[in-house]
Amino acid sequence: MRRLLPAAALTAVAVPALLSIAQQPAKPDKPDIKPQIQNADRNNTGVVFLERADELYKHRTDSFMIVNGNVEFRRMGMFMYCDSAHYWPGEQRFRAFGNVRMQQGDTLFVYADSLDYDDRIKLATLFAEPPRKVTMINRDVKLETDFTFYYDLANELGWYNQFGVLTDPSNRLESVSGEYSPPTKDAVFTDGVVLNAHSSTDTLVIRSQALYYNTDTKVAELYTPSEIINRRGTIFTDSAIYNTCTDNCQLYDRSTVVTPEGRFLTADTLYYTKQMAEYTAYGSMILTDTVRKMQLMGDYGYYNEERDSTYVTGHALMKEYSKGDTLFLHGRQIEGFVKIDSIVTPADTVAGTVESVRIDSTHVSVVYPRVRFYRSDMQGICDSLRVTEADSTMRMFISPVVWSEDRQISGRVIAVHFNDSTYDRVNIPEQAFTADHIEDQHYNQISGKEMVAHFVDGNLKHLDINGSVELILYPEEQDSTINKIVNAQSSFLRADFAGRTTERIKMWPETTGTVTPLFLTRRSLLFLPKFRWYTGMRPVSPADVMIIPKEMDELIEQTRSNEAK
Repeated sequence: MRRLLPAAALTAVAVPALLSIAQQPAKPDKPDIKPQIQNADRNNTGVVFLERADELYKHRTDSFMIVNGNVEFRRMGMFMYCDSAHYWPGEQRFRAFGNVRMQQGDTLFVYADSLDYDDRIKLATLFAEPPRKVTMINRDVKLETDFTFYYDLANELGWYNQFGVLTDPSNRLESVSGEYSPPTKDAVFTDGVVLNAHSSTDTLVIRSQALYYNTDTKVAELYTPSEIINRRGTIFTDSAIYNTCTDNCQLYDRSTVVTPEGRFLTADTLYYTKQMAEYTAYGSMILTDTVRKMQLMGDYGYYNEERDSTYVTGHALMKEYSKGDTLFLHGRQIEGFVKIDSIVTPADTVAGTVESVRIDSTHVSVVYPRVRFYRSDMQGICDSLRVTEADSTMRMFISPVVWSEDRQISGRVIAVHFNDSTYDRVNIPEQAFTADHIEDQHYNQISGKEMVAHFVDGNLKHLDINGSVELILYPEEQDSTINKIVNAQSSFLRADFAGRTTERIKMWPETTGTVTPLFLTRRSLLFLPKFRWYTGMRPVSPADVMIIPKEMDELIEQTRSNEAK
């Protein structure tokens, strides 16, 4: 004869195992008895209570009890509902079947086809039969998995390991494995993680093998090789903190940003601020522009994507390789930006609306102070320098000096024009001076107010000087010896060269001067008044541009002092 259990014995539950409803034994012949629920402390942490059921009876051969109809279990603030259940009163475990639901307050819901619960380890294991899914809902957050979901009631933590998807109003995250804590709103995803933004105005995709995410802050943290794709380009990082709402991010461990325009930005640490549309870089910053064929490096800098502007300082170096030969350019600070020269509006407008507008602009690089540069065919120094992309011209200010082979060129300002792979013209509008070393203390020298030097393949071909021309030359004899010195003055000069040989010199309208045998020449005739030979300041290698000689500092400071008087 079947022995009925009083409701006082209905106290607890334990260890998960999935049984289908079809496996349930047939009901006994006697009528089912509705349980009477005992009056007890429902907040007892060590007890699971059966709060309600339509039917209760004991299995014929086993020790578990069977409850049917509107079944409700409770453990503290967590309620578990189902159509039927098997439970072991002395072992504090049960198996629930049909329309399974876990509910905590009005914020947390978990839905499944079946549930195993073991109160000794406080673990609920929930199952779904495809195509149905186990679903957790926590306010506006939904987590779904195709097969098995685990929920730790003691730590209030749920997880899956057979693929799942978490969605909130901002993002959708999928992974092979994942866990979520409803109280803290923290989630951890591993193995094949993909985050997609819901925004219709922007694109955000994050791919990683491990991602930490908070559904309140919408902040994602990455600690494995990851890829972040948005409208600004692609980020490759091993360590990052990314706010998916603001798009502000912190990138560590030599992360790289790749823009749609073909720029690559790498640094030890990068911070992006969407409001300023700007990346701030710390530690070994490298910005590579594949379109302009240039590279900027330094200890610290920033890049503004909207203004296409860059700033670099701390061992700042620019490499420019658009002309074939690489230009190595150093200054304490390097800036790059787009300069708007003019806005052209067409005359034909309709109803006061401009049909098209053309903006004339150019990219400009500014380097200062204590500038040094090296190319295999040209080297130079100055205190500040400006490179304008539109006219392919490099303008040098304050004590500029340029060297090409044995020739030295100086002036108040020097403008070097590049054409294709090399420079073809050097303009000196004031205080022009050029010299080349012949031997010992002998130098060819020419000075004037304004000078234009024309080059072909890096070799001086023509030289034009206007105003106050002074000249010292050592003409070669037919046997290539030098035995005289020419000192001359005029208003204008045109000189033609072939290699290191002066082919022709024309001076006009009036020319004065002397020709003196070398052995009779006084030392005062060997040099023009403004002659200075700065070879000790000349960069002799790419690495040498980073070293500022003491003589260079002194020259620049003296020039500044003279101009201030």
